[in-house]
Amino acid sequence: MCGITGYFATSAHLTADAAHARLAAMTQCVAHRGPDDQGLWVDPSVGIALGQRRLAVIDLSPTGAQPMHSASGRHVIVYNGECYELDALRRDVERAGPALRGTSDTEVVLEACERLGIDATLERLIGMFAFALFDRETRVLHLVRDRLGIKPLYIADDGHRVHFGSETRSLRALGDVVGSVDPASVAAFLGRGVLPGGRSINHGVRQLHPGTILSVHGDGARHERTWWSLPTIVAASTRARASEVSVEAAVEETATLLRRAVGARMVADVPLGAFLSGGIDSTTVVALMQEQASRPVRTFTIGSADPAYDESVFAAAVAKHLGTEHTDVRLADSEIVDLIPDLLAGLDEPFADPSYVPTWLVSRLARQHVTVALSGDGGDEVFGGYSRHRLAAGAAARLLGLPRPVKLALSGLLSVVPPRAWDVAAGLLPASRRPGRAGEQAQKIARTLGARDIDDLYHRLTSVWSSPDALVVGASGTAGADVRSWGTALRDLGSGHPELSPPERMMLADTLGYLPDDILTKVDRASMAVSLEARVPLLDHRVVEAAWRLPLDLRIRGGVGKWVLRQVLARHVPDRLIDRPKRGFAQPVGRWLRGPLRPWAEDLLAPSAIAGTGLLHPAPVQRLWHEHLSGRHDHHAQLWAVLSLQAWSAARQRAASSSA
Repeated sequence: MCGITGYFATSAHLTADAAHARLAAMTQCVAHRGPDDQGLWVDPSVGIALGQRRLAVIDLSPTGAQPMHSASGRHVIVYNGECYELDALRRDVERAGPALRGTSDTEVVLEACERLGIDATLERLIGMFAFALFDRETRVLHLVRDRLGIKPLYIADDGHRVHFGSETRSLRALGDVVGSVDPASVAAFLGRGVLPGGRSINHGVRQLHPGTILSVHGDGARHERTWWSLPTIVAASTRARASEVSVEAAVEETATLLRRAVGARMVADVPLGAFLSGGIDSTTVVALMQEQASRPVRTFTIGSADPAYDESVFAAAVAKHLGTEHTDVRLADSEIVDLIPDLLAGLDEPFADPSYVPTWLVSRLARQHVTVALSGDGGDEVFGGYSRHRLAAGAAARLLGLPRPVKLALSGLLSVVPPRAWDVAAGLLPASRRPGRAGEQAQKIARTLGARDIDDLYHRLTSVWSSPDALVVGASGTAGADVRSWGTALRDLGSGHPELSPPERMMLADTLGYLPDDILTKVDRASMAVSLEARVPLLDHRVVEAAWRLPLDLRIRGGVGKWVLRQVLARHVPDRLIDRPKRGFAQPVGRWLRGPLRPWAEDLLAPSAIAGTGLLHPAPVQRLWHEHLSGRHDHHAQLWAVLSLQAWSAARQRAASSSA
């Protein structure tokens, strides 16, 4: 695991000193991703430069150092990630050439690409990765990203030079690569709370799509193609589904694949543990780890002093049952709140999922004890765990079919009751059936009641600002036409995959959009900020492909999501430990903005502050801010997106001023 950087100047050459200085500046920007070593390689005669910061996890010796040259000297690679179950591939590589020098997965990938070919190698790789491979003989740079977008890879291409990096800060460091902030990207960000569809916040920068390879030739030609496509996999899987599937066989296959995926990700030459929230996904991962471990697995949980947002008690009960070596820390609101301004300002790009904060906290806790941690991310997308999936599978058709006057009346009723009143009412229900954040959920339902169809319903459920164009200076009319949103992806999937049911279309759109743009970005940024490698076994592509071969009712059954995953987990943990409403990594952001975070928020949301960044019109923000402070509405999601953007922008302006 590491941070990679580099560039290929196909028609602009630098002196050796200038080329090296340029690469060093880029690589230093991702030092947090790899504190163990730095490697730089430059060939100014052809304009190629490759840099890497290393977090040593497999093969801690110098034979694992990068940039790595193949045995023949023809290829050079910088590689970010981990690949697993490489024994068979290693044997095939060594049959095709000399024995490998070390034990790193980087060397296996490098030599396999040279001796067996890139396509044959990618087909056999299992894991998470983004890498740059330069062929010195043909003068071609190949930039590759893994199937599901677990590891990031940003690209800036001006037609003469291609720069790349694990984070955009490497590109911004040069001063002549990254353009100004893109209003269309700002609008897209506010619409989703994250940057969707491979966008960057700046002009001239994008992220390579998952499952894609970009080949840059020395003569200036570019060829980009998809080497793995989830929609293609899904289409083939749904067509091949058997009319009747044995439940026992489906559960057994899922258990076998998950056990194998988890076991493969337990291989490391450094201490290893796992995040444990006590929910279905992380508990499944930890249970399968403990089943295969020779000693108690190290598990880590961050808890909240607010009982409504604290899952540490559930995680502790699971840890005790499984026999893990558990570490948990329960933080007061004040301890968390004090960190937030610096966390948001320090992000590589604006990111408005509040769960970044606890993800960073649990990563920091784990890093004090281990270098690698397994995570349960991906289970909701793969196995149908979100409430919108269950809604689409059940009540959505009835909801959409209600007469418009009835929907408007219900929406008005839900909206007129203050969020705090819904929270109080929910508190009267039995604890096991008490919904989390009832006020927030009531307002979300009110917004969805106006949906025209299932696609519009999905859009409303995954949107933050409903009309971001009107909020952004210079973006009027551009974002809707120019941004590949998750809603657009869903409509495309609906026309291209008529065999998919509404919940399946939502699950596929989530896996293509929400997963890489939000969930995986969050995990990567939070873990790598503290030099921790996070592995996600539920996103082993074999697990994903097998899940799509299952009939929907084995993923969502009787209104219960992740049904088949629950059957696997039931072999290890009793239902009483996990049978409770889903909470996720939510935080009491709405309350914080009215309380301890109010001074910070008011500074950033002041009309003069908004005008100072030049990105947004102040009036719409001020209106929502005053409504939120009144308590009549909960606008924390919209306000958090603006605050994330403002904090990031202000930090960039301060950095520019200090360096001027």
